[in-house]
Amino acid sequence: MANFPERMLSILNDGMLCLMTSIGHRTGLFDAMSRMEPATSQEIAKAAKLNERYVREWLGGMVTGRIVEYDAATGKYRLPPEHAAVLTRAAGIDNLSMLAQYIALMGNVEDRIVECFRRGGGVPYSAYPKFQELQAEETARVFDARLVDQILPLTGMADRLREGVDVLDVGCGGGHGINLMARAFPKSRFYGYDISRDGIAAARAEAKKMKLANAHFKIADAAKLEDKSRFDLITAFDTIHDQAKPAKVLKGISRALRKDGVFLMADIAASSNLHENMENPLAPTLYTISTMHCMTVSLAYGGDGLGTVWGRQKALEMLSQAGFGNVEIKNIDGDIFNHYYIARK
Repeated sequence: MANFPERMLSILNDGMLCLMTSIGHRTGLFDAMSRMEPATSQEIAKAAKLNERYVREWLGGMVTGRIVEYDAATGKYRLPPEHAAVLTRAAGIDNLSMLAQYIALMGNVEDRIVECFRRGGGVPYSAYPKFQELQAEETARVFDARLVDQILPLTGMADRLREGVDVLDVGCGGGHGINLMARAFPKSRFYGYDISRDGIAAARAEAKKMKLANAHFKIADAAKLEDKSRFDLITAFDTIHDQAKPAKVLKGISRALRKDGVFLMADIAASSNLHENMENPLAPTLYTISTMHCMTVSLAYGGDGLGTVWGRQKALEMLSQAGFGNVEIKNIDGDIFNHYYIARK
């Protein structure tokens, strides 16, 4: 690459800009500026209830990073509407500034990851409390926008859900997905399994707040499913690639599913072949998240270290080995992160 030094400078600049973008999200600066006419740093700081000196320095990074516009004649700053459309909380699932928080969070474990490069092993799940919190927030945002109206219909189970079936979510985390489904389909029975005590506690608290009698949660290891032919629909949202023993988990899911049941697996939209990911705009991000979190967490528990970018070819192979003879891959417009596998025995 002839201009590689320039490419490296761009990478360094963009990395720094990600940290500033995260700050803009967490402090509410993007939200405040999106509601304002062009304003001075003092006016922006006052609107956001922040320290002006810090806001002014942050604006310097935003202007030189071509995120915020600046009028030198008036000393005023402006967040263009087309930028606000992917940077503010009002943007909903299109808000990309929230994802910038992952950069700093993963940086917190860099020393431990470097040591893993030298000695092997992994970094345990317990080392990522803030990561888990952020992931739960991001998942909830997607579920609120898409789960009931766009994702579940992919299974062809809408009528059966309205009539009443048994549903399990493997790796339910804070249980928001289960609770949304339980509210939408009151005649069906919903169960969430997760190894995290904090996650299950949060799930039960939300179910109680939502007054749901059909949502149930259990602390359980996905690799030790004991249910047999119990569920009509089983879901797993971006959890299989994190498992220490993913093949064992998939076989347990197959056993737990009734003969005419459906397994809905949402997982990263990527190829198992490196060269086929060259044109995937998210590939560097996915491999980084895998190295810094998903793969290393699996390895920390003596697992396979499948990784975030296990890819559709490997996923199809493992689903087949688990007993799923009929698998379709579906996608949702606007979702560039996931494939949706609809698997039947």
